[in-house]
Amino acid sequence: MCGICGVYNFGSHEPVNQETIEKMCQTLVHRGPDDQGTHLAGNIGLGHRRLSIIDLQTGQQPIYNEDKTVVVIFNGEIYNFTELRRQLEAKGHRFYTRTDTEVVVHLYEEYGRDCVRYLRGMFALAVWDEKNRKLLLARDRVGKKPLVYAMINGSLVFASESKAILEWPGFKPAVNPEAIHYFVTYQYIPSPLTIFKEISKLPPASILECSAEGKIIISRYWDLDFRNKINISEAEAAERVREKLTEAVKLRLISDVPLGAFLSGGLDSSIIVGLMSRLSTQPVKTFSIGFAENDFSEVEYARLVAKHFKTEHQEFIVKPNAIEILPKLVWHYNEPFGDASALPSYYVARETKRFVTVALNGDGGDENFAGYLRYQANMLAARLDFLRPLLATGAMKKIISCIPHREHQKNLLRVFKRFALAMGETPARRNIAWHCTFDQQYQSQLYSDSFKQTVSATDTYEYLTSVFNLAKADNFLEQLLYTDVMTYLPEDLLVKMDIACMANSLEARSPFLDHEFMELAASLPASCKLKGQHSKYILKKAFADLLPPAIIRRGKMGFGVPIEKWFRRELKDYVCDILFSQQSLQRGYFRREFIEKLVHQHTAGKMNHGYRLWNLLNLELWHRIFIDREKT
Repeated sequence: MCGICGVYNFGSHEPVNQETIEKMCQTLVHRGPDDQGTHLAGNIGLGHRRLSIIDLQTGQQPIYNEDKTVVVIFNGEIYNFTELRRQLEAKGHRFYTRTDTEVVVHLYEEYGRDCVRYLRGMFALAVWDEKNRKLLLARDRVGKKPLVYAMINGSLVFASESKAILEWPGFKPAVNPEAIHYFVTYQYIPSPLTIFKEISKLPPASILECSAEGKIIISRYWDLDFRNKINISEAEAAERVREKLTEAVKLRLISDVPLGAFLSGGLDSSIIVGLMSRLSTQPVKTFSIGFAENDFSEVEYARLVAKHFKTEHQEFIVKPNAIEILPKLVWHYNEPFGDASALPSYYVARETKRFVTVALNGDGGDENFAGYLRYQANMLAARLDFLRPLLATGAMKKIISCIPHREHQKNLLRVFKRFALAMGETPARRNIAWHCTFDQQYQSQLYSDSFKQTVSATDTYEYLTSVFNLAKADNFLEQLLYTDVMTYLPEDLLVKMDIACMANSLEARSPFLDHEFMELAASLPASCKLKGQHSKYILKKAFADLLPPAIIRRGKMGFGVPIEKWFRRELKDYVCDILFSQQSLQRGYFRREFIEKLVHQHTAGKMNHGYRLWNLLNLELWHRIFIDREKT
C-alpha cells in the first residue's frame, strides 16, 4: 500500500523537476512511510512512497521490465500475482523481485492497456511506455484505491491525493461550486468531480491514456452485471458463496507483515473474522471501536464474536473530545467529506496500527446482499406506489417535513418521515431520499441567492437516477444494489476507509469486494439477497454454523456516530464558533438565518440536524485549511 504521483510534460517537453516530484512525494508520506523512489527521464517524472507489505527487501518502486522501457508505480495489492507470475515466466519474462507489482510491467508488455483485466485486487497505478511515449493510469474495479489528475498548461499531473497536485509550481486552485452542491446533497463529491475546478478523479474501473500529443482517452474496463443469472438451488448457492468468500479471505492473508481484522460485531466483519480464524494457525488480532452512548455502540457484540473465535481483541471508546482531531482529518481527506463515521474509522485505524500493518474488514457485504434497511423500505414503497399521487403534492411534502423527531437513530418517527417523503417520488428518484443530507427543499432555504444561481443548471439528483436507470439489472432490488455499488460504495465508504487507514499507514483489505466474489453474488437471484423481510438471506444461510446465533439473528445497526448528542452538549459552542465566524459567513454560499434556524432547532431538541451541521462544519474547516491555508 503506497502513494503515487507523477508529471508528463507532453506540451512543453521540458524535463520534469526533481524537486517538484519530491515535494509531491512528501505530501504522501503517510501513505508510504517506509521508502521513496523516483523515475525521471526527460519530460516524464514518477514518484512513489512505499508502505512495505510484500517483498520487504527487493520490492522498491518504480519497477521496470527487462530493458527498462516500461516503468510502473503502483498502489495496492494484486492477490493473484503468483499465478500471473508463473504464466508470464512461461512466456519468457524474467523477474528480478518477489513483489506483486512486477507482474504489471510484464502484463503490459503482453497485453497493453488490457493488462488491468488480469489483475485481481485493489490498485491505482501508472505505466510509462517509453517506446510509445505514452502514460497509462488505471484504478481497480470497485475503486478501493484513489487516483486524481489535472491538465495544467500542457502537463498531465496525477497523484493518489489532491494535495500532491497542489505542490505543482504556480498552481492556484479554484473552488468548484458544482462540487459543493453535490457535497451538500450527498455528503461526498462523486467522480469525476473534486472540490478543485482543475482536478478530476479517475473513476473506478477506468483507464486513462495520455499520448505524446496530449490526447486523453478515458475508458471503462469492467462493470457489474446482475442479468447473468445462474440456475442453482439455495443449498448450492450457499455453498458457492461460502467457498468463494473463503478463497477471497485466504488470498488476503498473504503478507510479510502482521495482519488482523476490524470487528464491528455485525454480520459481515464477524464472518471475515470467523474465516480468518479457520484459515490461521495463530489467534486472529481483532480491533473494535465504540462509544459511551450505548445507542451507537456495538462493542458487546464484537466481544461476543471475539470470545467465540478466541481472538486477541482490542477495543477503543470514542468520546466527544475526539473532535479535536477533525482539522487533521479534513486535511487527510483533501476535500469536504461529510460521513461522520470517518472519525471513529480514523481512531480504530490508529489503534490497529499499533499492533498490525494490514487489517481485513467487512466492507461490501451490504451492497452485495441487500443489507441496508433502505432496500426493504424501497421494496415496501414499490408495493404502496398507489399512494404516490397523494404524497407527491407540495403541501403534503411540507407537512411531512415539519414533523419533529428526536435524535435516537432508531426513532420510528424519523424513519417514517424519510419513508413518506420518498413515497412522493418516482421509483428512480425515491432511493435519493435515503441518501440525501440536504434535499432540494432544504437546499432552497440554505443557499444564498447568488450561490443558488451559480448551481441552478445542475440537478444533483440526476447523478443517482441516471445510474439507477442504466443499471445492468432486471429487477428493482438489483437496480438499487447496482446504484450503490457504482456510487455510495466507491465515493463514500471506500474513500472513508482508504483515507482513515492510510492516514495511519495501515492497509485495509476487503474480501467481500473481490470482483470474482461480487460477480458470483450478482449472478444469484434477488430472492437470495432479500427474502421477504430477511436481508442477506443467503449469506446468513451460508455461515449459520460458523457464527454465534445472536450475530445471525441481530438486525442491521449501521456505523452511526452520536454527533446529535455531542452538538447539543459538549460541542455546541464549538459548532457555533465555526459556523458563525466571520470567515464562514463571508464564503457567500449559505444564508446565515437558515443555519441559525438549524442550530436552534437542533440544540433545542426539536429536530435532528446533527449530520447536516456536521457537513457544514467539514466544509468550513476544509476552506480554512486548503483555501485560507491555516495550519492543522
